Amino acid sequence: MRIIASFDWAGVIAFLPALATGLGYTLLVSVAGLTIGFALGALAGLGRLSTLRPVVWLSVGYIELFRGTPVLVQAIWIYFALPLLINYTLPSLVAGVIVIGLNSGAYIAEIVRGAVQSIDRGQTEAGRSLGMTRFNTAVHVVWPQAFRRMIPPLGNQFIISIKDTSLLSVILVPELIFQGRLIAASHFNAVEIYTTVAAFYLVITLSLSKLLNVLERRLDRHT
Repeated sequence: MRIIASFDWAGVIAFLPALATGLGYTLLVSVAGLTIGFALGALAGLGRLSTLRPVVWLSVGYIELFRGTPVLVQAIWIYFALPLLINYTLPSLVAGVIVIGLNSGAYIAEIVRGAVQSIDRGQTEAGRSLGMTRFNTAVHVVWPQAFRRMIPPLGNQFIISIKDTSLLSVILVPELIFQGRLIAASHFNAVEIYTTVAAFYLVITLSLSKLLNVLERRLDRHT
């Protein structure tokens, strides 16, 4: 006997408010986490280029730790294990932001390091020959050129980190997957719900890709 599945796509409309709530949390964690990640990545990436060995070791240790372990393991450790060490339970949303920030920062650090090293040393020498300090040369000469080269790999990392937020449902962050799982488990409409969730993620990533392409073209015209 063959069982023919029937799908109720119209019924998904009733669950859109709950999915929209999950989408809001996904965007919140993504934006906050990536903001932290970019700041950490810039510091760690430049730290790897430092002439101070302790700074280099600290930067390398951070990068290798978070690049060498899965996001899921990091989320579980920060939410369940870390409270045992600090005697304080982090809210799941805060833990999720920390996970995305620390993880994305490790990858962004390598993007920053590679972009800065790709700038010809003659640019730095030219800035110094004009009487600029090392700091001013880095900020006004090297960094603008390096940032333009960072945009494509940064875009890829942002998209990866946004999709990584789906793993945070394991620590009870009420993002898209978490909301979708609740709805699918109680209404037995997994195909419709998870397809809708996938469509939400696709819209987010395509929008981000389009935005970054526009930014890159504007920087090209400015250059």
